[in-house]
Amino acid sequence: MNKIVFIEPKPAGEHIFTQFALPRIGIFILATMMKNRGWDARILVEDITSIDYKEFSDADIVGISTITPTAINSYVVASRVRRMGITVIMGGPHVTFLPEEALDYADFVIRGEGEVPLMRFIDAWETDRDYSRVPNLSFRNGGGYTHNPMMTFENNLDQLPASDFSLMKDVSRLKVIPVQTSRGCPYDCSFCSVTGMFGKQYRFRSTGHILDELRRYRNAGKMIFFYDDHFAANKKRAKELLRAMIDEGLTFKWSTQVRADIVNDPELLDLMRRSGCHTLFIGFESFNPESLKEMKKKQTVEDITRAVSIIHAHNIHIHGMFVHGFDSDTWDSVKLTVKYAKKMKLTSAQFLMLTPFPGSEFYNHISKRIVYDDWSMYDAHHVVYRPRHFSLHSLQRAQTYSHEKFYSTLEIIKKMARKNWIATGIAVYARIINRRWKKNNKEYLREISRMKRHSRKPGNEILAIEKG
Repeated sequence: MNKIVFIEPKPAGEHIFTQFALPRIGIFILATMMKNRGWDARILVEDITSIDYKEFSDADIVGISTITPTAINSYVVASRVRRMGITVIMGGPHVTFLPEEALDYADFVIRGEGEVPLMRFIDAWETDRDYSRVPNLSFRNGGGYTHNPMMTFENNLDQLPASDFSLMKDVSRLKVIPVQTSRGCPYDCSFCSVTGMFGKQYRFRSTGHILDELRRYRNAGKMIFFYDDHFAANKKRAKELLRAMIDEGLTFKWSTQVRADIVNDPELLDLMRRSGCHTLFIGFESFNPESLKEMKKKQTVEDITRAVSIIHAHNIHIHGMFVHGFDSDTWDSVKLTVKYAKKMKLTSAQFLMLTPFPGSEFYNHISKRIVYDDWSMYDAHHVVYRPRHFSLHSLQRAQTYSHEKFYSTLEIIKKMARKNWIATGIAVYARIINRRWKKNNKEYLREISRMKRHSRKPGNEILAIEKG
């Protein structure tokens, strides 16, 4: 029996959700497809279990899932695996947009959605090893590169199997079960690479197909995370699914990502509450109107405050996500954003650094202002480009300041007084992590404090990696 191992390397740093590891769903779908095909398929998620190379020394293929902050670690893993004589395939958003970089460390790169291309690749692997007809595939060809044409996005998501989590090592340590019900996002925020990876067309699984999967977790005793870029992009479809969950009694605790505009549909919010919605992750981004326009968010400050009030009235927790560093941002807008975030009594919040991820409109727009090419710093917790109204150090300070203020001792006491124990626990943990981050990044903080606004861009740290 042929053997394939899928690996999700971990990023270099940590943040307030490090202890709540949530694997990306793609490798689970791919591993399940390979198992159904008759291969011995295994999954290693480094955030949950350490990588022991001896465990898969007999593998025929290793597939590595890569996002930008894990790229450096992924290349290290790929190089070591290739030295073992094992074929390496890489996939994920980062290598989709930078396939030639990845091919210094991997044998093949699958760009974009990987399910159909992987099956076509295995067809060739098992027969004539002619990969010229495998869609989305990139590989070296003599002294150059071959990038096979991209296939159109697959609209029938029901043909994809439900994830078999038993294929993952240490699956008992998986605290939250990821379930994907849709792909794509009709919005096109300038700093986001989702549409480049999955397209603007919103595609979703049928209600019956999703219910078949959810029934597996009825007695799992774990929270479900709907791994959608925007769960309620099609409100009619979302309500149909939630009604069906309620009718079947599948009302376990769940969370997902949405936009603030879901409050414009009272019925949808009521169904969310009744079906067990615990927390909504919402990208509010900023309370600076000019920044919201700059990022093409298509929402106003009034939309944000109204949404929080209505969601709270439905007893649903909110995790707010904010971004500092747009050209319209100033220290005044940073302080205003933190002030409103505290005033809205969010259960939790993340204040992230605007980061030019490859594949985003912002990456192309800002390329000449990028200061650091070390992908491990592209975790939204490090400044990697020259902002307009901040020095590198002051923008970094804006992020740590935001967490310090939102998770201050006074704010923790207020959460305790409201008997919001979940918010209190997260706040205490976040406060510890914020301090630990500053301690672990002392050298970086000293470096950016010395750098002039127009300092020369350092050499690419990726070149230091030993290539396979």
